[in-house]
Amino acid sequence: MDESRGSGVLRHQSLHDGFVAAQGSQQGFADAIDRHVEEHFGPAEFVYHEFASHLVGVHVYAVAPTEDRPYWTLITSGMSELPMTVPEGHDISPYAELMLSLPADWPLAETAGLDDETGWPLRILKQVARLPHEYGTWIGEWHSVPNGDPAQPYAAGTPFAGVVVTPMLRVSPEARTIEARDGSQIALLALIPLHADEMAIKIERGTDALIEVLDRGRVTELLDPHRPSYA
Repeated sequence: MDESRGSGVLRHQSLHDGFVAAQGSQQGFADAIDRHVEEHFGPAEFVYHEFASHLVGVHVYAVAPTEDRPYWTLITSGMSELPMTVPEGHDISPYAELMLSLPADWPLAETAGLDDETGWPLRILKQVARLPHEYGTWIGEWHSVPNGDPAQPYAAGTPFAGVVVTPMLRVSPEARTIEARDGSQIALLALIPLHADEMAIKIERGTDALIEVLDRGRVTELLDPHRPSYA
């Protein structure tokens, strides 16, 4: 994997044998995330809380559609409980959180189950947020994570079989970094679901080829569940 550009697919061995209880949130980070979400996205309609968490407690803010942002926005809080294992020579923060946006008519509810057919965006946020801590690695821009090997659709009725981590496009530049009061910076990164053949372009031809594909389709962090593949 060419980690200088986040190319390739993350394939690692787990560092943990079974369940490892989360140590709990860094309160300063949790407060900073809360402030950041409200300032740049709006107040959370509700939060998907997690209990008895493995490694880190990944909670998910659900910000309801507004006039300025007429779609749901999901943002994690808890991936940054632990630092990622960032290799030397990479000038990025070891702390990150993840987000994606869903159409206004997406059936989100406070009691929605992760196993529901429409719950797969929540599942991938939690899975990818835990991944760097599970495998002793890191998540950065243009890393891709397939849903299995070979990649399989996340749910019946959806063609998406993996994600790529990208910078957010539908925000101001200031929204891309969460500033904690102690000076720590937490990167806020987007997840864009990909078709299997788009994943294959990333693996076989690299990051620049995938960027061309996404640009051609004007794909952003706002999920269009019916979009075609642009491969």
